[in-house]
Amino acid sequence: MTESSGAPGIDSAVPPSGTGCVECLAVDGWWFHLRRCAECGHIGCCDSSPAQHASAHAAESGHPIVRSFEPGEDWFWHYGESEYYNGPELAPPTSRPETQPVPGGNVPADWQTKLHR
Repeated sequence: MTESSGAPGIDSAVPPSGTGCVECLAVDGWWFHLRRCAECGHIGCCDSSPAQHASAHAAESGHPIVRSFEPGEDWFWHYGESEYYNGPELAPPTSRPETQPVPGGNVPADWQTKLHR
């Protein structure tokens, strides 16, 4: 695990873009777990989700570091280095609302069959 406090790619003052995956919400989609871009606050769905918007955002934007946006999780991940990081506290909120269901969004009845493993 690498220490990333003060590292390029993390802006601890930027708030999250919302409480759900930006792209999934735009198309009435759904997600399994959420990830927060540590640089711009973009909320995207994890790589187990059908659309994998968090890693797509990292690839398209050049923002490689995300933090889990799940309650009780405070880990950072660097997509380019495939490595966990220790990072600074980010602007609140630090997770989706605990009352928000998992999975979230417009979840199909057969959602378990659509997860990436």
